[in-house]
Amino acid sequence: MSRPCPPPELVSLIDDAKARLKKHDVGTKYSHLSSNKYSILIPLLAKEGKLYLLFTLRSEKLRRSPGEVCFPGGKCEPADVDDVATALREAQEEVGLLPQQVEVICCLVPYQFDKNTLITPVVGFIDHNFHAQPNPDEVKTVFPVPLEYFLRPHIYHQNIVTKSGHHFIIHCFEYTSPEDGVTYHIKGFTAKFALFIAIIILGEKPTFEVEFNLNDLMSSSEEFFLKLYKHRTSKL
Repeated sequence: MSRPCPPPELVSLIDDAKARLKKHDVGTKYSHLSSNKYSILIPLLAKEGKLYLLFTLRSEKLRRSPGEVCFPGGKCEPADVDDVATALREAQEEVGLLPQQVEVICCLVPYQFDKNTLITPVVGFIDHNFHAQPNPDEVKTVFPVPLEYFLRPHIYHQNIVTKSGHHFIIHCFEYTSPEDGVTYHIKGFTAKFALFIAIIILGEKPTFEVEFNLNDLMSSSEEFFLKLYKHRTSKL
């Protein structure tokens, strides 16, 4: 089954975003750094002339990070052939997104969650007709946020953490859905990846300080990852 084509007015918007994202594809370059691998799918959606990111609100039933906003994702299983397969499987399990409803564009520089855990972000455009079917055991709800919000948020704050002489910015966005009035808190590495993708695709400077060199996003993101990797893997 092929993916339905987006409306003509969205094609150029999507094509431009794809071209920008592909310049930041690292593929499997860092996959060997950990045997404890996780992948997340960062779903992009084009509608009404704009790009959106699709987020999930984790179920309160979950033992790990209940009630937090995140992207679909989880731990690599033996049957997964690569990081992309993990992300697509988890998205299907969590929100009913079929693999054929996703056009995978790239894998971004990963995130070292702790000394043993590597999280790979897989970016893909999803079918514009997709209707989420959240798995109630894992996901409470699914909601979109305009990509531009992560450059010009209405409510935003950041914390700067210093560890072993290294400075790390923790981004925190508050977003109120116009559909139901619910306010969501997007933070941590979920916020970091949302911000990074917004900078890549929209090519604009955020209204707040970021940890990346905006003139060389690819190199600075790799430097940030390697610094974090060295810091966390050196902790015994």
